Formats: sequence, C-alpha cells, structure tokens
Amino acid sequence: MMIPSGLTTGTWTLDGSHSEIGFTVRHAGISKVRGNFDDVTAVMEIGPSLEDSAINAVIQSASFNSNDANRDGHVKGADFFDVEQFPELTFTVTGIEGSGETYRVSGDLTIKGITRPVVLDTEFNGVAVDPFGATRAGFSGSTVISRKDFGLTWNAALETGGVLVGDKVTISVDAAFVAAA
Repeated sequence: MMIPSGLTTGTWTLDGSHSEIGFTVRHAGISKVRGNFDDVTAVMEIGPSLEDSAINAVIQSASFNSNDANRDGHVKGADFFDVEQFPELTFTVTGIEGSGETYRVSGDLTIKGITRPVVLDTEFNGVAVDPFGATRAGFSGSTVISRKDFGLTWNAALETGGVLVGDKVTISVDAAFVAAA
C-alpha cells in the first residue's frame, strides 16, 4: 500500500508540544472524566510502502493527568496503573490499512504489563512545512478499549446501582510528527 501523499520516507518523531494522547471514561454512570498523558514519545519510520513502515510509542504512566490531584494519585497507584511497577504504557503498530485520509492502524497496546491488540480509526491530516523549515505530518485517531482487559479492574459499587468507573475507555490521539532534518 502506498504511503499518504506528502509523507516522505525516513524517521519522524512525535512533537509532544503539539500532540495529545487523551482518554474519556464514564464516571458514576452519569458523567465522563477526561484527561491525558503529558509525557509521550513516539517514532514513526516511514518506508517505501505502509507495509514497510513502523510506529512505536512510549507513554510514561506517571504522566496521567485528569486535572484532579486526588484522582490522579489513585489512578497512578496499585489499584490502577501501579506506576512504580509499570512505569510505561506502549503502543507498537502491527499493520496499517487505508488510503487518502482514512486509515485503520492496528497495533499492540501494553498497559500494566498486559498486551492486547487494538485498532485506531485514524485520519491523516496532511503534511506542512512550518515557518522554521520543519516538515510536519498530522494524524488524529481513536479507539475504545475495555480497561478490564488490561487488568484495570478496581471499582466501587454505587448506592443507586451501577459502579463508579465505567469499563469502556475511549482513547484519542492527536499527533504531530516532525521529519528528521
């Protein structure tokens, strides 16, 4: 499969200041909690075709940020990410299908030492050269995972029925990569 128009072969690195790895999860059955990971690195190696390309991302689990210090501390602890024992979440692409602006990016997601396949529905947002001469490529994607599939099983029953933390977590990615000079 051909690589997207404007994307050149070679190494591209994630621009963390122009990217976000976010999440959304249902809270108490009535609202949603949103947040992101503040420390992410990724490298995209673009080959002559999509089959010859690779993407590897590393997320520092301690960079979890939901804008609530108490919740963040709990999620970083043993009940959820256990950042002391599992300091990194990783994503390794295993396949890319699609063309134009729409792609399905398959990969292995590892959270808390458990690896599961996931598919991100991804949009290629194009390539541009910024005012400083850097060539940038943008992507947006999302997937929904079961947190229980990754050993994130802590919960609390609600007096009114249901549970405090939903099982389905939507992961969203807005990524800007910069081509090696």
